[in-house]
Amino acid sequence: MNDAEWQVIEPTLPPPAWKSGKGGRPAEHCRRDIVDAIRYLVKEGIQWRAMPCDFPPFQTVYDVLDRWEKTGATETVHEELRRQCRIAAGRKPEPTAAIIDSQSVKAAETVAGPGRGYDAGKITAASGTSPWTPSGCC
Repeated sequence: MNDAEWQVIEPTLPPPAWKSGKGGRPAEHCRRDIVDAIRYLVKEGIQWRAMPCDFPPFQTVYDVLDRWEKTGATETVHEELRRQCRIAAGRKPEPTAAIIDSQSVKAAETVAGPGRGYDAGKITAASGTSPWTPSGCC
């Protein structure tokens, strides 16, 4: 990640616990390296244990990402980056409409079994893009 990208992402991350007076010790690994490792993992689709040795240990990266997920920090980062991308593109910060693909919406339980299909490969809101994906804005 280059310096310009880090300047955008860093303020959206939650402050370390030790800096906000919640105790603990200073982190052993740079947060920028952690974010780089997360982005690499998402982009390459590798297994955690296959993380290159250039990054912090996979257990550390996993623990930090898990903590951010549990506190809602990844959702906050995603929302803030989306907002900044929309403003940079000259659009309103919040979307005003949504498009729902009928194949992405799971059928109701009341629909008969044979008439209801499911495509395990379809990307839905639950398994869609990640805020750590380095590809384009919005």
